[in-house]
Amino acid sequence: MPSSYALSVPMTSLSFRSSSRRAVPLRAVVGLLTWAIVSGMSLVSGTVLGASPALAQEPVLAWEAKGLAQPESVLHDPVTDVLFVSNINGAVMQKDGDGFISRIKPDGTILERNWAKGFNSPTGMGLHGRALYVADVDTLMEVSAASGSIEKKYKADGAIFLNDVAVAEDGTVYVSDTPMNTIWRLKDGVFEPWLADDELNGPNGLVVQDGKLVVSSLGRLKSVGQERETAGLYKINIEDKSITSFSKPIGNLDGLAVLKPGSYLVTDWPDGALYKVDVKGKRTAKVDQLLDLNQGSADLIYLADKQLIVIPMMLDNTLVAYSVGSTKPESASKTKQEK
Repeated sequence: MPSSYALSVPMTSLSFRSSSRRAVPLRAVVGLLTWAIVSGMSLVSGTVLGASPALAQEPVLAWEAKGLAQPESVLHDPVTDVLFVSNINGAVMQKDGDGFISRIKPDGTILERNWAKGFNSPTGMGLHGRALYVADVDTLMEVSAASGSIEKKYKADGAIFLNDVAVAEDGTVYVSDTPMNTIWRLKDGVFEPWLADDELNGPNGLVVQDGKLVVSSLGRLKSVGQERETAGLYKINIEDKSITSFSKPIGNLDGLAVLKPGSYLVTDWPDGALYKVDVKGKRTAKVDQLLDLNQGSADLIYLADKQLIVIPMMLDNTLVAYSVGSTKPESASKTKQEK
């Protein structure tokens, strides 16, 4: 395996219990560890598969920002119209202090590659006001969206891998701990486990929507002595914490974004796929593959006003954007280098 993805988690530590004191299946932990080392697999070229009826056209490559360092998540700041991109820059989950956040224009121009520093292995991000929340292994970092300085740190005692972040309108922050099948919550300054349930099957991407927490799950990745187990989408009722599965198993899912009401975009990290999931009922959904990308497609966003799907390509060290507008961009192969 490439040394940059080696983990410092001893095998003897793989018997975990969730905050609800119910045993967490070993398969969830093994699935995450496999995700962290799966970069040793071969990569394939990205191609467009075809248009989805809900999109104005086939997704077309608009730009590619190169020169990043294992970008895992992208987030749009509506105040400055800038993209924040988290860079792991080292071994996943390793506390090496090498992680950073970049600022990039929505046209792919890198403004500041190393804008915010002092992170270990930063992944998902969420924004409320001028507070940028960043998941960093077992700590939720609160960062000034104006200066990039780290203002507060919220330690998640017992967490293994804080992954994605979603923020409700009232400022409540939800964070997924994938191997522990746990959702953490920051509310009124208290950061604590909010829900632990094995049914979540490796919760990864998060979106708060209409009183629900929508979750895309990782499932289990294929490895030696272990079969692959795909996962789908879930909705958690924030009021009573009830969990509803509303899609069939799709893949080993990572990022999650809302395309429109009842329609979601999700990435499959090991397969390098981008899917559109249309919800048809309470427990059914239609799934279309929009793009066949390289392995490592991570925590994406959809910019509705610009009609752009923006995806961190973690193993390629790039951020890519695909246009789904009614007209093609001037150059479908346009690239943006760091300036």
